[in-house]
Amino acid sequence: MSDTSYIFDVSGSAQFEQLVIENSFHKPVLVDFWAEWCAPCKALMPLLAQITEGYQGELLLAKVNCDLEQDLVARFGIRSLPTVVLFKNGQPVDGLSGAQPESAIRELLKPHVNEPAPAAADPLEAAQALFAEGRIADAEALLKQLLGADNENAPALILYARCLAERGELDEAQSVLDAVKGDDHKPALAGALAQLTFLRQAADLPDVASLKTRLAKNGEDDEAAYQLAIQQLARQQYEPALEALLQLFTRNRNYADGAAHKTLLQVFDLLGTQHPLVTTYRRKLYQAIY
Repeated sequence: MSDTSYIFDVSGSAQFEQLVIENSFHKPVLVDFWAEWCAPCKALMPLLAQITEGYQGELLLAKVNCDLEQDLVARFGIRSLPTVVLFKNGQPVDGLSGAQPESAIRELLKPHVNEPAPAAADPLEAAQALFAEGRIADAEALLKQLLGADNENAPALILYARCLAERGELDEAQSVLDAVKGDDHKPALAGALAQLTFLRQAADLPDVASLKTRLAKNGEDDEAAYQLAIQQLARQQYEPALEALLQLFTRNRNYADGAAHKTLLQVFDLLGTQHPLVTTYRRKLYQAIY
C-alpha cells in the first residue's frame, strides 16, 4: 500500500510531534500502532487506509511501527496490537484495540471527523432530476450553464426544449429541437416532440371541465375522451391519459384514423422505455391488439 498525502509513516518523537500532534489541531489524526509480525495489524491497515481516503482529506492516518518506535509505544502505553488512537487538538480522544470491523472504526470517528462533501452530481443528471420534480426553472438554469460550455450537447438541448415547452415557449422549444444533431438520441427527441404536439393540441381544445361534462352525459363520446386525454397529457397526467387512450382504442380503434394508437406510441416515446407506465401500458396495448 503506497502512502498518500492523507496517509504516512511516523518515525521518532520529533516527527510524531509534527505530523500527529500539530496536525491534529487542524484535522483529526488516526494513529495506527502496528508491527510486521502482527497478522491482524496487516489485515486492519488496508481498511484504515480505505476509510481515510474516503474522508477526502478530513482525516489523516499516521502509521507507527511499534518494533522500531519503542519510545512511542511506552509514551502512549500501547499493550496490544493493533491499536488505533484518534488525536484531536493535540490530545488522544478515543481509541480501539485489536482487530475491528469497519462499523466500529466509523463509530469511533463519527463524533470527531467531518463527513466528506458529496461528490458533485453530473449537471445533466441533476437537471433531469429537477425536471422530474417539476422544478423547471432550476433545471433550466443548470442546462443553460451546461450548454454554455457545449451548445451541441444533444441530451441537454432536448431537456432544455422540454423546459421551454413547459413554460409555454413552444416556438422557441421547437427551434432548440431543430438544432439537435445526429441520430443517437432519437427516442428522447421523439419524446420532446410529442410533448410539444400535446401542448399545441391542448391549446386549441375545449377546457377540461367541458370535456368531463360531455363524458358524464355520454361515456362513449370518443371525441371528448380523446380530447380530454390530450389535455391530461399536456398537464403531465400520464396515467389517466394512457388509460383513457387504451379504452378508446379498445372501443373504437379506428377513431380519427387510429389516433388513440398513434398517441399511445407517442406517450411511450415521451416517457421512455424504462418508465413503469410504459411497461404496463405497452403490455396492455399488445393484449388489446392481439
